[in-house]
Amino acid sequence: MTQIDRRHGLKVCICLSAVYLIWGSSFLFSKIGASHLPVAMLSGVRFVTAGTLLGLFAHYRGGAVWPRGRLEWTQGLVLGVLMVVASNGLNLWAIQYIPTNQSALLNSTAAFWIAGFGIFGRRGHPLSRRALIGLLIGFVGTVLMLIPNGRIPPSAIVAQVAALCGCFSWSVGTVYYRSMETRISPLMLIALQMLSGGLMMLILSFTIGDFGRWHMSAPGLISLGYLTLCSSCLAYTAYGWLSRNTTPSVIATYSYVNPAIAAFLGWQFLDEH
Repeated sequence: MTQIDRRHGLKVCICLSAVYLIWGSSFLFSKIGASHLPVAMLSGVRFVTAGTLLGLFAHYRGGAVWPRGRLEWTQGLVLGVLMVVASNGLNLWAIQYIPTNQSALLNSTAAFWIAGFGIFGRRGHPLSRRALIGLLIGFVGTVLMLIPNGRIPPSAIVAQVAALCGCFSWSVGTVYYRSMETRISPLMLIALQMLSGGLMMLILSFTIGDFGRWHMSAPGLISLGYLTLCSSCLAYTAYGWLSRNTTPSVIATYSYVNPAIAAFLGWQFLDEH
């Protein structure tokens, strides 16, 4: 193995570890935040703040150019709809009605969709037999763990469907981001995605009256800070780098690790089973 390969492998391990640990713990903070703050405004403030911080960092520290052309803004808008409004918005709404471990398990289906969609397009990567078998085992295991022991409340069923739709949207956005050609830096594109999606969530929150329900809550604000700085700024950046520099089947492994971390934290701090 050459030095370049070792360096690349180390970056993959660091980025995967960040995504595993931070996004695994984000289900706990999302549950706390959604319990204390209006969800649409929570998501909007989170992503507008994170997108602004990442854009400034990419420009002033990384030398990235500001997006100027219609193509970059269109790409950012599409990613904002898929990965912020649809994915994060639906999941944040759903976590009000289901436990964090169940939300994480539902999101683990992203592994199946990302790897499956990842075989198509200009940067398509075929699945090996081992990868396919592993994904199918994980998918079946997720389904088995979600089989209820008793009656499911209607609100929980709707929340489960919403989380699955959000997960599907995230997977489509991941493959779209992986295959696109852009003239701006990946970090600037992620910032643009967050900013455009966050602004749409703020417009939605204003429309449904979230501004009037916003109040200063210490648990909610702490959760907002963690989700903004750690989950959005750090983990999203790591995930964006992985999307461009490794295979879809490797990227998808995060969705099978996160539920274990989410289940442990939910049991430890939220008295979940």
